[in-house]
Amino acid sequence: MELFAVVAILGYAIAFYLLASRLLAPDGPNRKLITLSAGAAVVAHALVLGDAILMKNGQNFSLTNTLSLLVWIITLSITVMMPRLKVLVVAPAVYLCAILAVVGLWLLPPKYITHFEAEPMVLTHVVLALLSYAVLLLAALYALQLAGIDRRLKQRQLMLNPSLPPLMTVEKQLYHLVWIGFILLTLGLITGWVFLENFLGDGKGHKAILSMVAWAVYAVMLARHHMKGMRIRSAVAFTLSGAVLLSIAYFGSRIVRELILT
Repeated sequence: MELFAVVAILGYAIAFYLLASRLLAPDGPNRKLITLSAGAAVVAHALVLGDAILMKNGQNFSLTNTLSLLVWIITLSITVMMPRLKVLVVAPAVYLCAILAVVGLWLLPPKYITHFEAEPMVLTHVVLALLSYAVLLLAALYALQLAGIDRRLKQRQLMLNPSLPPLMTVEKQLYHLVWIGFILLTLGLITGWVFLENFLGDGKGHKAILSMVAWAVYAVMLARHHMKGMRIRSAVAFTLSGAVLLSIAYFGSRIVRELILT
């Protein structure tokens, strides 16, 4: 699997360089080369993840494996959309995170064995939770870009970077991502209540509570946008706040348990 890890790192690195070096050029980066390079890296990354997660005695959902899986989902989405993606500014950050995710599989290999084959309904909950978190993290990246473009507009600096995407395009895509993530998060919470025993107990109550608080943050954001609109600064604040809450919910205790106390 070391060979596939090297292929993944090199592929992501080439995609990152092709994007970063031509991001603000008038004709933009070479999307075909980026898609080919990143596509090979995504396939290799998937093989490395499969070897790391699928073990003989269960599924290894350690902190690093879970984070790497989340990054892979986001990277796969960006790569598939690359030929027609209007917003490219977030892509270099995604590929850089993908490089770190593959490296992390080597440097931080703790094990957290589960047995989803015995509880398929629990697997449904976990998949929905991971997908919702990945989509809402991607929305957070879009929110950061939206804040940057808005700041440049107010400072009248946007004309120095004509290749940056229109503000309305980024804002529209942000709300699309938040809606998708919100629906997935809703389904994840519902399946958690239905299929998990002691959803609020066994030392895991903080995860459910913080996830529900994040759900409320996104619900208020979408409701306000639908009823009376929302300023860009407020939309960015809501999106980032929800992402931070979900990050603490999903990984706060595991960071302490797997990386600090081990």
